Amino acid sequence: MTSQRLFDLILERRSYLCVGLDSDPALIPNHLLAEPDPVFAFNKAIIEATREYCVAYKPNLAFYESQGASGWESLRKTIEFIREGGNSQPGNTSAAQPNEPSHFILADAKRGDIGNTAQQYARAFFDQLGVDGITIAPYMGADSVTPFLGYPDKWAVLLVLTSNPGSADFQMLSVEGELLHERVLRLAQTWPGAERLMFVIGATHPERFARVRSLAPEAFFLVPGVGAQGGDLAALSRAGMNSQCGLLVNSSRGILYASSGTDFAAAAGEAAREVQRQMDALLRECIGR
Repeated sequence: MTSQRLFDLILERRSYLCVGLDSDPALIPNHLLAEPDPVFAFNKAIIEATREYCVAYKPNLAFYESQGASGWESLRKTIEFIREGGNSQPGNTSAAQPNEPSHFILADAKRGDIGNTAQQYARAFFDQLGVDGITIAPYMGADSVTPFLGYPDKWAVLLVLTSNPGSADFQMLSVEGELLHERVLRLAQTWPGAERLMFVIGATHPERFARVRSLAPEAFFLVPGVGAQGGDLAALSRAGMNSQCGLLVNSSRGILYASSGTDFAAAAGEAAREVQRQMDALLRECIGR
């Protein structure tokens, strides 16, 4: 998944939506519980209903790891379905050519450890699971991130300014006249392989978007916090978009759990479609495309 391929998908689908697959077994509709793999059955239905309205999926690893071996199997099947099953369905007008991914797949794993351990994490997610990107906590510095940057067309997505209330505990601290999240953003772009970095910028900080965009004008930002957390899609898009959009805006609960009944997939599809409509208008307004 190159940045150009991602931008092509954004223009084709008129969307920069990332659907977060935070698939909680406790919230899966009851009628799916009789399935051999309820989590995968839920994910499959969500993907089928939303794939034409989004460009990325972001499984949150906590919801799979907490289920043990069966959770990892649900995750593996989900990734395989996105990768192999997403291009061949009737009515999919933006199907990928052979070997071209139809969606960006991001493992929301928030890994962060010393170099040799980071290398094993990179192998696990890029070589074994075959995802396109992984979220990384950069607190341990460059040597904990660079092992992820040695994979062509794979992405390390650094936590910079997150959407949770506790983000202010550290990320807004002043360090020698510079806010800590700004220093992370600035220094990370000097590391070898930095062209394969994306950055997490929470939608709950709309006042910061113009500033962080000025510090990383060409980068893609992964933006959580729209929907259930109250982020303003229009405001962050106007402040944060660059000439190639440069945004992947995530929505999880607002799409996954739009309904708890047998119509859950149709409701998810409509919720994703509504976000896509708004994004279409914002692409035209902000970049004229």
